[in-house]
Amino acid sequence: MADVAARAGVSHQTVSRVLNGLPGVRPDTARRVQESIHDLGYRRNIAARLLASSRSRTVGVMTWGAGQFGPAQVRLGLEDAARAADYRLMTVSITDMTPAAVQLAIDQILGHAPEAVVIVVPHQTVLRIAQEVDLGIPTLVVGGDLSRIPLTAGVDNVQGGRIATRHLLDLGHETVVHLSGPPGWSEAAARVEGWRAELTEAGLRVPARRWGGDWSSASGYRAGRTLAREKDVTAVFAGNDQMALGLVAALREAGRRVPDDVSVVGFDDLPESAYFAPALTTVRQDFGELGHRAIELVERVLGGEESPSVELVPTVLVVRDSSAPPAVRRG
Repeated sequence: MADVAARAGVSHQTVSRVLNGLPGVRPDTARRVQESIHDLGYRRNIAARLLASSRSRTVGVMTWGAGQFGPAQVRLGLEDAARAADYRLMTVSITDMTPAAVQLAIDQILGHAPEAVVIVVPHQTVLRIAQEVDLGIPTLVVGGDLSRIPLTAGVDNVQGGRIATRHLLDLGHETVVHLSGPPGWSEAAARVEGWRAELTEAGLRVPARRWGGDWSSASGYRAGRTLAREKDVTAVFAGNDQMALGLVAALREAGRRVPDDVSVVGFDDLPESAYFAPALTTVRQDFGELGHRAIELVERVLGGEESPSVELVPTVLVVRDSSAPPAVRRG
């Protein structure tokens, strides 16, 4: 940094301000510093910086290792946001929800001296353990129940469930059946809440929740084989796109056409959703924005702010070919 400062004709402190993106540096001065950095091939020594600051600048992340789209995208969003904020992530994945597995993951994370922990497993078992164990450092939950956990960042899954249901009602369907996610998951419960609230507000009957899955296409297919026999079902809101894919396959095998006989709406907007047959109407989540809001919370609580909070990330309906008015009304 001294070499950069000498070449640019500025102080060591000015170089530091430019590197850290701090205000108070004139544009022409900042440009000279950047040119000197480029000419000298300067790279910050992160290890030396951490030693000097006595901070690890590490955030531990516990995530669900089942290969599901949502947790994987949240992790990528966290990585991008952490990189921009000059934090490092130390990630541990769990493959089951037992207390022993969760405790092992916690021990692994704490062994790296993180400044905070982010939990990307919004399941009741994991959240209960996280609440019961005092980690001694800020613990943030991504996708948790805002009413029970102070530090939470999440997508507005209730709103997502409502707009999916409202879309199908606006098309003219008399009610909407829900293929829900697995019990114990905060996201699944919130999407059920949104679906039920929209039907109730519209003064329509709320069908019994007879079908559910485990987020996988296989579980959506199994549910679809029985749901296909219900001839009065004309609209289904699936808890995620993967289950919707299995559902559509089962309906097709049973001779129920999508969307001619049954309209289907998913949740997530997988990259492949536009290429389903038919292309899937779904609810899109902004995982990149979620990652940034989570790291923002981490920075604020580490900066001394008490009980910081961020707004839920809103969802967006993406209308494609799998939803249409019921055939009887289209004539």
